[in-house]
Amino acid sequence: MTTLLAFFFTLAVLIVFHEFGHYWVARRAGVKVLRFSVGFGQVLASRRDRHGTEWALSAIPLGGYVKMLDEREGEVPAEQLGQAFNRKSVAARAAIVAAGPLANFLLAILLFWGLFMGGVSILKPIVGEPPTNSPAQLAGVQTGETITRINGEPIASWQDLHWLTLKQVLRGNALQIETVDQRGYVAFRVIAVPERTDELEQAPLKALGLVRYLPPLAPVLGQISPDGVAAKAGLRTGERISAIDGVAMRTWEQVVETIRHSPGRGLRFSLEHDGQKREVSLAPATVRDGALTIGRIGAGPRVDPALLVSLHGTAHYGPLDSMRMALARTWELSTFSLEMLGRMISGQASLKNLSGPLTIADYAGQSAESGVASFVAFLALVSVSLGVLNLLPVPLLDGGHLLYYLAEFLTGRPVPEHIQEVGQKIGMGLLGLLMFFALYNDLSRLFFQ
Repeated sequence: MTTLLAFFFTLAVLIVFHEFGHYWVARRAGVKVLRFSVGFGQVLASRRDRHGTEWALSAIPLGGYVKMLDEREGEVPAEQLGQAFNRKSVAARAAIVAAGPLANFLLAILLFWGLFMGGVSILKPIVGEPPTNSPAQLAGVQTGETITRINGEPIASWQDLHWLTLKQVLRGNALQIETVDQRGYVAFRVIAVPERTDELEQAPLKALGLVRYLPPLAPVLGQISPDGVAAKAGLRTGERISAIDGVAMRTWEQVVETIRHSPGRGLRFSLEHDGQKREVSLAPATVRDGALTIGRIGAGPRVDPALLVSLHGTAHYGPLDSMRMALARTWELSTFSLEMLGRMISGQASLKNLSGPLTIADYAGQSAESGVASFVAFLALVSVSLGVLNLLPVPLLDGGHLLYYLAEFLTGRPVPEHIQEVGQKIGMGLLGLLMFFALYNDLSRLFFQ
């Protein structure tokens, strides 16, 4: 229910803001707006305002539209010809069309601005012990080090680390990192980027061996999944795993490694709780983790919240700095989205990076459960993506119309209708293909990962 509500709220906000951009500029340009609809298809509810605009809620909530007075779509009374969209100048029509995507960028800027002013919760970029033979381990990265720069760009949070790593990886650049350890010693390291894989593009930190640092945890059971192997075997929260198959367990990391390397193999757990000892036999479930087959029992460690305080922080910024950072973040996301799209078209990046409505709904639910700040950041990200998508020079999208208006401006006459019709068919084909890949990726993630 949380996922559904978050998804529909996301759609409502983005659609209304986008279409209101078209509506607001159209009214300022003297164009009569006949209908402002949230959703497509049959109108479920509507009301008409004093300007004659019908505000409607329609049956299919995956979009919206603003219908304007236009001679190409029906007869227009002589006294209203001056309010027809097609009678306006090229500049006015272009401004009306561009206003939708620009409204999405404006929304993202405002959301980021509010986030930076309200205080951004950050996870400090402190790294744990890299896996054996991973690029980070081969580069000499040590547990407990804080990464302060990547290729000259400053790092303030784990989110920054992920973002900048992804940018460098997609460009094929090695990571030149600056680190500082717990004693204050600064080191410079170079992490080689391996050959491009889907995992490298979708989870670059994991592929490079850059893992989050966690204080050493005792091998004490915390959260236990109701449907997991641990629950079915009778393991209980608060029990200490003193040994597995007779090998003493001193940290939770030892427990995890033992289970990961024992998929489907019977293990004997020695447990202690309130002075009582017992043994339980179980076989970890066999699961896929990328290209690996690992064991999992469906249990997590008991974590003292005080241990994690030093790993988190909150960054506050003033109004001007917040606006500067909001503009920079929106610009970075926009240019990166275009760069990523170009790489997918040229084959330099996998089409698996495309996401459709199911993935968006999943992320909407996850971010909503993580808190208001997380959900607002998600809204801003999707708003930027929507703005970029609509500006692509593809017929049916706003960018396609802008391309027609550019041609009209250069030639002095409108693009012939038969050419626009051909363009619409091409646009429908391209968008259909895009949606196919996005839905295929959604279903693959849902059922096969």
